[in-house]
Amino acid sequence: MLSYLVRRLVGTVPVMFMISLFVFLLLHAAPGDPADMLISDQATAEDVEEARRRWGLDQPVMVQYWRFLMSAVTLDFGRSFKYDEPVMSLIMQRFPATLELALLATSLAILIGIPLGILASSRPNSWFDNASSLGGFFGVSMPNFWLAIMLILIVSGYFNLLPSGGRATFGVAEESITGFLLLDTILQRDWDAFRDAAKYIVLPAIVLSVNMTGLLMRMTRSAMLEVLSEDYIMTARAKGLSERVVVWRHALKNARIMVITVVGLEFGALISGSIIVESVFSWPGIGQLLLQGITARDYPLITGLVLVYTTLFIIVNLIVDFLYAAADPRIRLGG
Repeated sequence: MLSYLVRRLVGTVPVMFMISLFVFLLLHAAPGDPADMLISDQATAEDVEEARRRWGLDQPVMVQYWRFLMSAVTLDFGRSFKYDEPVMSLIMQRFPATLELALLATSLAILIGIPLGILASSRPNSWFDNASSLGGFFGVSMPNFWLAIMLILIVSGYFNLLPSGGRATFGVAEESITGFLLLDTILQRDWDAFRDAAKYIVLPAIVLSVNMTGLLMRMTRSAMLEVLSEDYIMTARAKGLSERVVVWRHALKNARIMVITVVGLEFGALISGSIIVESVFSWPGIGQLLLQGITARDYPLITGLVLVYTTLFIIVNLIVDFLYAAADPRIRLGG
């Protein structure tokens, strides 16, 4: 197990290096100068050159990349051009909001998508199976930005039931403990703040979970249908076991590898795919921070965030591999 973990971690080093180099060169190849975009319109040419020297933009691209790489080894991604703060500090401030949203969206998708897929597979070609499959198809195909706008117009605009943007009402929540607003309000037993935070996270979590719910439903149904056609399932039914025991205890146990794969991959995709949802709902996460960095041509901020996204994907994949071994004893990670 330990040797497997070491091999995987060592194998990520060239991946991180190539991604950072590609992003760095791509940013510098794009037209435009951060100094011209961020410095005031009233600034003189000398002011622009001073900003370029201060940010190191007057150096050759490979020199800039080498300095960034040496600092990134110690998790120092430099200072943001736009905010004039350490990039890592900005990421740590915004990351809990994105992770909280992704965790809630994943929980919703699991609680809805997996049971629907199991029930649909146990009633193949029934009206429930057809309706669930149609719903899963729309869930997979639904554009996040369109659904977000429609929910804002209907739920927030027309019925005025939930807030249309933000994370909490100013002044309601107390001092942050963990950065996860819902968890902080529970720890502080501030139920008014909990209800306030829950109102703000409902719509973005629903929008972010729709695609994953549809995919989970369809993949669970397919995996269950394949397992339910196996001989040992027919034997279990012939022994007189109830259909509930056959489906939920025997079939699901052998179909969960596919479910784990989908959940793991989609969770990583939710974190990176939350950029549009965070922008529409003004959710203060790293997705919105990345958009702001791209708009301002903030090289250190963009590169640091891309490396954080890459690291998250690697961590999620490692967790999925270990879950494989836990779910199926025949899978061995060592060697």
